Amino acid sequence: MSPDSATTQPVRRLPLTGVLRVGRPSDIWFKPALSVIAAVAPPCLTLAALDRLDLAMYAMAGALCALYAHNRPYAARARVLAGVVLGMLAGLAVALVTAAITGNAVVLVTVGALLAAAQKTLCDATRIGPPANVVLTFVSSAALFAPQTLGQVPGHLALAAGVGGWAWLVGMAPGLVRPHGPERRATAHALNAVAAHIEAHGSGIGGHGYARSRIAAETAVQAARQTLSAAGGRSGTARATTRRALQRLVVRAELALAESRPDELRAWARELRGSGQIPTPGEHLAGEPQAAELAAPPPPLWTRLGPLAPFAARTALGCALAGYASLALGVGRPYWALVTAASLYQANVTLTWNRAVQRTVGNLAGVLLFAAVVPLAHLGPVALVLCCLALNFGAEALMSRNYWLGSVCVTPMALLVTEFTGFQEPGRLMTERIVDTCVGALLGFVAAVAVTNHRAGVRVEHALTAVEHARTHAERTLTDVHPVPERLDEARRGLAAALSDLRTTADTAAGEWWQRTRPQERVVLAERSGHRTLAATVRGPGLRPQGLASHSRLPGAPLP
Repeated sequence: MSPDSATTQPVRRLPLTGVLRVGRPSDIWFKPALSVIAAVAPPCLTLAALDRLDLAMYAMAGALCALYAHNRPYAARARVLAGVVLGMLAGLAVALVTAAITGNAVVLVTVGALLAAAQKTLCDATRIGPPANVVLTFVSSAALFAPQTLGQVPGHLALAAGVGGWAWLVGMAPGLVRPHGPERRATAHALNAVAAHIEAHGSGIGGHGYARSRIAAETAVQAARQTLSAAGGRSGTARATTRRALQRLVVRAELALAESRPDELRAWARELRGSGQIPTPGEHLAGEPQAAELAAPPPPLWTRLGPLAPFAARTALGCALAGYASLALGVGRPYWALVTAASLYQANVTLTWNRAVQRTVGNLAGVLLFAAVVPLAHLGPVALVLCCLALNFGAEALMSRNYWLGSVCVTPMALLVTEFTGFQEPGRLMTERIVDTCVGALLGFVAAVAVTNHRAGVRVEHALTAVEHARTHAERTLTDVHPVPERLDEARRGLAAALSDLRTTADTAAGEWWQRTRPQERVVLAERSGHRTLAATVRGPGLRPQGLASHSRLPGAPLP
């Protein structure tokens, strides 16, 4: 580490502009939105007809599992959804047993904070994807404050498990119609990302935003490879044949990073949207592997737990402080403050700040929406369930545009869920929700600032070293007297993965409020030289890239 890297930087200003900016919706926003409706409606409407809406909370615990894994191939989705259901049941079981054993609110908040930290850590380590730990924490935290006896626990868990099984079926059902949909979408996304990079920067290296654009394209290609790898399929099966056809398109997208043919890539991406025949690239490009390898498996779970320690500590501390403060203020549902704190924690303090602002604004707007919706919900049990269904759909439809928009629907839905056991006075519910939102957001963010991620800078150094080693290996492979295409392909992917990891690590470190000075110039030079080597590996063996060994900054080269 250089001497200047041992000094500390002034505290960074937290952003205020752009935090609430509304973006484009996710390509598949309607899938979780429709799935959660299909999973929630039958059990909750049945309970309403039986006049047992007091059990709806446990049914919704299982039904909300339908929100997960919509970007996974169906072979992998089956495993992930099963894991989510089991994880939900584990957290719910701990919460229900604790609630049955003790009514001490301090103990309940403490258990809720520890559960939230465990759920956050496991969801991040397994890369489960949105909604990650937030839904699991909501379920377990709410259950902690539900009156319970030990004799009731098995029945409530059985109901949650049964509806969780139904949610699993809902999540898997689209595979009957479009069995390769996730793989086709991932491949199309890779083609479009590479086309966007080519359109913005051509085949030149450098220029404002080049590194981020290139990394976005490489990341999309890598994600497509991982999706195809997760799809599985024995040799000779229809699934394996489809996977090979899609893999060829992913390889073409990767090689196109050295070309300037975005129109062809976008045309292929459009053809992948439906269920028709997979497009077949025409002529064979020089250097294209005949049998492309799939992505390497992710590192073991235990190796991913260490770097997550600061986030686990932040979650446990923030949730505990929020819950205790809510208790001290006399709020009847401290788990709202606990869940608010748990929902904040992102990759760094800056992103956590953004989420705190979004959560606060969305919840306050959601309280106003609750005031408008509650007269309709109080018409009867069926009306209450239908309002919850509509808000569920709205939350998933808006969440990908910006988190605060989704929160506008999540807040009144959470308020209505408390009325499954009986209608309550709206004014008190709204007041408690506002207080818990402010307390949870404030103390949750305080915990994020208090628990610093000192190792963020160290991981940047490690990522820089990994890029240097991968670049050196790729250059040696390029200049071999008898180059082996498979070795060059492996070296190219290793360098692409190292560059992607460097950009992610550098962005994460940049968002921490206090740390050792980042080696920004070294990151820029490593990315620029790495991308030059990457371009050379795509063009083919025997082409030694020029000017890569120097660590001096290129004259007049702008920072990416």
